Amino acid sequence: MARILLGITGGIAAYKACELLRLLVRAGHEVLPLPTRGAERFVTAETFHALARAASSNDPYPHLERADVLVIAPLTANTLAKLAHGLADNVLTEAALAHQGPLVVAPAMNTRMWEHPATQANLGVLRGRGATVVGPGDGELAEGEVGAGRMAEPAEIASVVARALADRASPNPAGSGFLSGKQVLVSAGGTREPLDPVRFLGNRSSGRMGVAVAVEARRRGAEVTLLAANLAVAAPAGIEVVATPTAADMERETAARAAAADVVVMAAAVADYRPAEPLAAKRPKDGEPWSVVL
Repeated sequence: MARILLGITGGIAAYKACELLRLLVRAGHEVLPLPTRGAERFVTAETFHALARAASSNDPYPHLERADVLVIAPLTANTLAKLAHGLADNVLTEAALAHQGPLVVAPAMNTRMWEHPATQANLGVLRGRGATVVGPGDGELAEGEVGAGRMAEPAEIASVVARALADRASPNPAGSGFLSGKQVLVSAGGTREPLDPVRFLGNRSSGRMGVAVAVEARRRGAEVTLLAANLAVAAPAGIEVVATPTAADMERETAARAAAADVVVMAAAVADYRPAEPLAAKRPKDGEPWSVVL
């Protein structure tokens, strides 16, 4: 049984944290919920404590609780920025600074917020520190828009938490296998070529194979860099993840890093075509045919 700190931040996806908490408790873990005030606008703290099967703590220092893993789901853009910059203005962000161990986060926000360079930069900071990022998924969002930003499903997050706990207990950490000292570069996922700021040409690649290769290479001791193109599965912990959403991004990062790698595994599904002239603004739906030159 592991001890898990579960942070819940203030987004509509906070209701999904209830199911995640149930799954973690069902797996035999002790879970300490740490909802922010924003989260309690959607789900009360009493609900989380009831699902955790534990009374609300009177401990004046809950942020100093030791745990095997810290999970934050949902993770809003606001709290992501706080974590990236080391701010500690509530119990959850204080706990994140004090925590020594794996960090698993599941972002959830509007598509435009998710795609903003500031958000992606903050995400890169967390990944660079070893955090595991689960999702977000694509689909219809609470405000009615469609795109990336949906919090990953609770079962997927619980699976990633289980893997993080297993990696923590692994007797064969990175650096101790026969690939020790080797640099491995892996590409994974499917690139997307913008038609306009909302739509894109893409493929159904999930990135599952490339991620599995990266995880195995790390398990065997390699220093691994993963070029990630719109992964539908969680990026693994302990691996440098470089976002390469388009074919041009993938080409640039591969060219920059391949020469220094001992092994290159190209598992990504890279687009064969891109729009000749992507639109700068979203094309409105007007019932007229839309011809695109590739």
